[in-house]
Amino acid sequence: MGKLAEIVKTDVLEFDIYYRVHATKRMFQRDIAEDEIIGILSNGDIIERYEDDFPFPSVLLNGRSLLGRPLHVVVGIDIPERRFYIITVYEPETKKWTHNFSRRIQ
Repeated sequence: MGKLAEIVKTDVLEFDIYYRVHATKRMFQRDIAEDEIIGILSNGDIIERYEDDFPFPSVLLNGRSLLGRPLHVVVGIDIPERRFYIITVYEPETKKWTHNFSRRIQ
C-alpha cells in the first residue's frame, strides 16, 4: 500500500506529532520509545487504511525499530494542518499476523 510520505506528499518529519492519551499509556506499558514511533512514521509500510475514521482518516503502519523489533502504529492524518495523531502502538503477535506482520490471519 505504500509509505506514509506518499499520502502526505512530503517528508513526514515536516508534520507535528500528537500523542493520544491511549497511545502514551501503551508506549509506557510496552516500553516503546518516541524515536521508534518516528522511525515507523518515516520508514514503515501502510498495511491498512481507515478512510472513514473520525475525526481524521487513519492508517496502520508496519515497521521495525532500529533494533529489529516489529511494531504497528495507528496514526490519524490531518493533512491541511500537517499533523499526525498517534492513536495506538503495539508489537504485533505472530499468531494474529503473517507476511512479516503485514497481513492479518483470517
